[in-house]
Amino acid sequence: MANKLKVGVLGATGMVGQRFVSLLADHPWFEVTAVAASPSSAGKQYADAVVERWTLPSEVPANVARLTVGNASDVKAISDQCDFVVCAVDMDKAAIKKLEDDYAMAETPVISNNSAHRWTPDVPMMIPEINPDHAGIIEAQRKRLGTKRGFVTAKPNCSLQSYVPAIHPLKSFGPSKIAVCTYQAISGAGKTFESWPEMVDNVIPYISGEEEKSEKEPLKIWGQIKGGEIATATAPTITAQCIRVPVSDGHMAAVFVSFEKKPSKEQILSAWKEFSGKPQQLKLPSAPTPFLHYFEDPSRPQTRLDRDAGHGQAISLGRLRDDAVFDWRFVALSHNTVRGAAGGAVLTAELLKAEGYLVAK
Repeated sequence: MANKLKVGVLGATGMVGQRFVSLLADHPWFEVTAVAASPSSAGKQYADAVVERWTLPSEVPANVARLTVGNASDVKAISDQCDFVVCAVDMDKAAIKKLEDDYAMAETPVISNNSAHRWTPDVPMMIPEINPDHAGIIEAQRKRLGTKRGFVTAKPNCSLQSYVPAIHPLKSFGPSKIAVCTYQAISGAGKTFESWPEMVDNVIPYISGEEEKSEKEPLKIWGQIKGGEIATATAPTITAQCIRVPVSDGHMAAVFVSFEKKPSKEQILSAWKEFSGKPQQLKLPSAPTPFLHYFEDPSRPQTRLDRDAGHGQAISLGRLRDDAVFDWRFVALSHNTVRGAAGGAVLTAELLKAEGYLVAK
């Protein structure tokens, strides 16, 4: 593409910000023209700012390494350099909410990895394959903000990115009750084993806020636009436990589900195999094909072997079988910093560009 959209990365020095930089460095539609972080990093070249904290196995991309880190709070300076921003800043929720609103009102759209705006009624919280229609609420949000092109979209929590895509193709059977236990990688806390040695040979049965997000956010994703806001769905009922495990990347979920009309195993497998979302239909650059992959091998999916499926954007499924309490049970796996964080946001940006919501200034 000759004319790429210019993108700024807010929170570019953190773990998710680094993943944004890596995914966007050679993107066919987008070009990183601004990186921004806290005042302590502002003024440094990006390579110098992350020299002792770069967490990815690949090198810092050369075309971003030379950029000077800006102050993420300097909205005008960053906005002047880009057509839209992706956001992974590490601040308190109220400050993030204000910052994202400030960028939107400066006519710079925000694709956010943060949770601050997930429950704002006119902010779409999107998994592009599942609720692309929620982009339609952007016009109502622009009216509220008084903007012509600025808006905020949010990405859902990483904990639900494996099992919600698996349930979605089965909606016609009326999923009514879901119990899920997630086994979440330490990168979800922004950590490595070097920075969190306490996690080696250890499991922590609590992750602050994760269970509520896992239980409630799917209902907004499955909600409908009504009267200028997104009305959350009332079913299914979801109960979750979220556990931190000694894995670098990849969130696994053990899922139990009951239906109003119990499907056969063949119907479930067929629905998973045939499901294709709008990103696949539009052939978006980051869209995995297939989106959902089922393993017949009962020892799969495995985190280390399968988290990078579809360049980290695909969902891996396995061990579908009858359950004595629920109708069915299965295992699901997603890459938490790609599909569950930066990659999911990049795919959302691609969808919004394809739909005409992201354009050059």
